[in-house]
Amino acid sequence: MSSRMLPFIDVAANLTDPMFQGIYNQVERHVPDLSIVLDRAREAGVFRILVTAGSVDMAREAVEMVKETPNLFTTVGIHPTRCDVFMDAQEVSNMQYVKNLIDIASSSKGKIVAVGECGLDYDRLAFCDKVRQHIGFEYHFLLAEQLKLPIIFHNRNTNGDFVKMVQKHRSRFKNGVVHSFTGNQDELKQLLDLDLYIGINGCSLKTDENLSVVQKIPLERLVLETDCPYCEIRKTHAGYHWIQSRWKTVSYKKYEPGSCVKGRTEPCHIRQVAEIVSKLHQVTIEQVAKEAFHNTMKIFFPEESANGTYDSLFETIRDHS
Repeated sequence: MSSRMLPFIDVAANLTDPMFQGIYNQVERHVPDLSIVLDRAREAGVFRILVTAGSVDMAREAVEMVKETPNLFTTVGIHPTRCDVFMDAQEVSNMQYVKNLIDIASSSKGKIVAVGECGLDYDRLAFCDKVRQHIGFEYHFLLAEQLKLPIIFHNRNTNGDFVKMVQKHRSRFKNGVVHSFTGNQDELKQLLDLDLYIGINGCSLKTDENLSVVQKIPLERLVLETDCPYCEIRKTHAGYHWIQSRWKTVSYKKYEPGSCVKGRTEPCHIRQVAEIVSKLHQVTIEQVAKEAFHNTMKIFFPEESANGTYDSLFETIRDHS
């Protein structure tokens, strides 16, 4: 790694997942190690982490997690697979969920930096049908409008329905990130035409087709994420051979605090995502890190970057790490 540590911001980390408490498939395999995971992230240059929430209860849990940790922030929203709480023609009941999220955000100003993750997921209709997903998704534009926050979007195999919904409500929010993007070139163009940012993680880098699409994402529209503990970059993935940064990794059955756990992605792995993106765009990893940092600060922390000071902040962190 570079002697000067590059600063990264992970815009989507599921740190409330039981795996960071040592629990896999409802079985405890090792001691909780979130503090060790966060230490490893800091050592890898991770400057800030957005802990994504997907329900009212998860938002409350995430707020408790981030409130005493300066470099952790979170979101408020209901994941499309959990939108079964929304009912057709039940405005009062539905608005209560929105109110609960507004209350959480209002009581945690400065730590809630986005609405989401929210959107549509037609790959997992077994968890929530299309009708309720659409109802729930629509309420998030009201939430973003009320809170004046950007949106972290989720979009999976929606046959244009996601784009139509965002087009309908585009005037109600300033910035948005389509997280964990795995779409084709046509989908990318539609999202860029909507002036959205694109979140890239290991799931975005699996196939040669994925890589060809990521190659076409303008760096000024790209942000980096891990979606940990998911979206591991595996040896079978098309971009794996470009990874330069590695950590000792063991099975949870042989857990040791100084090692990563096989199959469990961590925020430190964001550097691997950046390394692959740098090869695809034929630029230095520092340029990728700088562009992504600039974009992420602009979206989620605009008040810290008045008068265009994003780049100087990046350089200050880099030079003093």
